[in-house]
Amino acid sequence: MALERLSSDTNRLSQRAAESIRRAIREGRLSAGELYSVAGLAEEFGISRTPVREALLVLERQGMVRFERNRGVRVLETTVHDIEEIFALRLLLEVPATARACRRLNLNGLNTIRRELQSMRRTAEADDEARFMSHDRRFHELILAATGNDRLVSIVGNLRDHVTSRGPSTVGRSRSLQAVLTEHDAIMEALEGSDAQRAAAAMREHILTTGRLLVEQQGGGDDRVSWAEWSAPS
Repeated sequence: MALERLSSDTNRLSQRAAESIRRAIREGRLSAGELYSVAGLAEEFGISRTPVREALLVLERQGMVRFERNRGVRVLETTVHDIEEIFALRLLLEVPATARACRRLNLNGLNTIRRELQSMRRTAEADDEARFMSHDRRFHELILAATGNDRLVSIVGNLRDHVTSRGPSTVGRSRSLQAVLTEHDAIMEALEGSDAQRAAAAMREHILTTGRLLVEQQGGGDDRVSWAEWSAPS
């Protein structure tokens, strides 16, 4: 029993460390391209070295960091190819998921998503990009959660972390917060109308727009968007 309890405690600490490191990368407190030591991260997050090392090994498998022999661990930068792969996967996962969610959502679920959209609207009016993007992420999570597939929520969350944690953003560069909000309004309108096909199409358009703009910002061009073909219009 003692060994089981110890193993459970270690797993919880590793999960906590992974989430803390992931959040620090997402918020820019750990910078893309920079090297960090396990000891330094353990001290910063107040967690012992073993759970931190285990957490970093998980993040390495997810492609967020890389261990470098005798140097430490490096936070990886996002490339055009990374963005193309990530958005191809998001199209494959989130478009049909939105249609499924639309068919399953009850009034309470719709109201919860609607409140998140209202929070996005308020933060857009206040020009608060950080809080806007936090509500944006939650908006997507709520739709995915409505499918009843918890692993889907986690997988898409990890995919988003690969982009948002390493710098690229279309806001203030290629489009305004209001433009992003308008895309979410279209998704919400379709969900409220119980139109699964239209909701999926609106989600597809939103993901395509974001992906294309990010690819362009990272130096890609129109000939680099074959990933968009991975999800046919719903």
